[in-house]
Amino acid sequence: MREIVSDEDVLGGKPRLSGTRIGVLHIYRQYQSGVSPEEIASNYEDVSVADVHGALAFVFDNPDLIRELERTEQQVVDEIRERRPVDPEEFRQET
Repeated sequence: MREIVSDEDVLGGKPRLSGTRIGVLHIYRQYQSGVSPEEIASNYEDVSVADVHGALAFVFDNPDLIRELERTEQQVVDEIRERRPVDPEEFRQET
């Protein structure tokens, strides 16, 4: 089973499966949407069901960290939406 690691050079320091760019939040979101651990693992080369379970265990063991990561991601999305022109004509004028 792969370790869960974090380093600033990959995924901005968000926890991920070692040796991959697969974040634990990405696995968790698939799981939340009803995808089974077996299906999640089959979507990635060299990722086992045990790896998926390890990622999910990390999420469930670190709820405060996960909430903070989700909050940070939502802030980024909100900032992008605020800066994004609503009218395509506005966009053409800005560029």
